[in-house]
Amino acid sequence: MRSHWSCALACAASLLPGASALLRFSCSQLVVERLDPLVNPGVVGSPHLHQIIGGNAFNASMPPVAYDLPSEATCTTCNFAEDFSNYWTAVMFFRARNGTYKRVQQKGNVYFEESNGGMTVYYIPSYNRGKVTAFQPGFRMITGDPTIRTKEEAQRYRQLTYTCLQDPMTRTGETLDMPKQPCPAGIMANLRFPTCWDGVNLDSPNHASHVSYPASGTFEDGGPCPSTHPVKIPQLFYEIIWDTTPFNDKSIWPEDGSQPFVWSYGDATGFGNHGDYMFGWKGNALQKAMDADCNGNTCAGLTSQSISQGNKCTVPRVVDEDVDGWLTELPGGMPVTGADGKSVF
Repeated sequence: MRSHWSCALACAASLLPGASALLRFSCSQLVVERLDPLVNPGVVGSPHLHQIIGGNAFNASMPPVAYDLPSEATCTTCNFAEDFSNYWTAVMFFRARNGTYKRVQQKGNVYFEESNGGMTVYYIPSYNRGKVTAFQPGFRMITGDPTIRTKEEAQRYRQLTYTCLQDPMTRTGETLDMPKQPCPAGIMANLRFPTCWDGVNLDSPNHASHVSYPASGTFEDGGPCPSTHPVKIPQLFYEIIWDTTPFNDKSIWPEDGSQPFVWSYGDATGFGNHGDYMFGWKGNALQKAMDADCNGNTCAGLTSQSISQGNKCTVPRVVDEDVDGWLTELPGGMPVTGADGKSVF
């Protein structure tokens, strides 16, 4: 196995062609938990299940600014020891023909195979060597919408996609909805966050309107920010490898041939893909990294820790429920709904 410490820009570039500099690093699983301090602050038992990575200060109540993640955390699951941010997404489940559900495990990405699940995080300053303003203490945001069930709605978030992995290096063929056929190396969920900020608000009531995608074009091709959101911020990008391979036998798929995977928020289409972020880098470490043209998971001025160290950072589950066995319903009793909002099954 190739050492992850040797994966600098040459490796990262093969997975993300066009980027002149970037941080690409692994964050192991912190906890799989029904908490959401961004959308449901203070609630123990949020409507749907999440998988969370990052600093161990994660809990149900994380008020902006007042709750300083680098001060509160004592460890992080991420490769960079200065990063106590929290990153989270929904959880994928396999639905069997008898109507029961089984959580799909995550696995380490290319060059990070020893990671205990979790996901790969990118911070990309530019594709054309432009400068960006790093996120500020108290900053948080969401991309995507868990209520979306149609392609037309999902096109608002064209950078939230899926890759049916033919092998671990596959980086083509992205779709807005779940793959329709078995994927030989699993399903990769790709979440690219907005790259323009209003320059004032660290958050907004819907956790999304203070940021924006470019007014035209894309971040990758240098699209300009809209006048309402003039400050360029790094492209935050998640890759999550869902190990669907134990369920690739089509004889256990639905009898009508439809794909069998559903999200923990009750979505069998995949169009409602979404992700959450709470900034928690120590001091000005992220700004320094964005200014330094860093390469992959090494960066002058940042402290790296091994993946094995990151694997040791966990927090106990607060909501007492089974999320790993064969379940008769999704955690929290979340129904699976269609485009009309009605239960599909």
